[in-house]
Amino acid sequence: MSTDKSADMNHWQSICKLDEIPAQGARVVKREGKTDIALFRTLDNRVFALDDHCPHKGGALSHGLVYGDTVACPLHNFKISLQTGQAQAPDEGHTPCHKVELRDDTVWLAVD
Repeated sequence: MSTDKSADMNHWQSICKLDEIPAQGARVVKREGKTDIALFRTLDNRVFALDDHCPHKGGALSHGLVYGDTVACPLHNFKISLQTGQAQAPDEGHTPCHKVELRDDTVWLAVD
């Protein structure tokens, strides 16, 4: 990811401290007039950001189970890659991903 933020069409917003996202869990970023964003934290403290909306039936992915680099939708166990937002076979579909960075234990999200 480019470190030149001026070349990026987004701006970066500080969201929370890493420890405010439960390990193998999620935290929701509310957005007025847009789909909320779910921030996910893995056991090894990597952070990912996806729309909080399963492409299958619209379930809140933030309520799903996180294991490894995957979240399982709480409605029908639809499995989504945290890295790409792509549904994992045999499921089909895609959830938009968002740029996120961890800087000095603070989670930053690229917002448009």
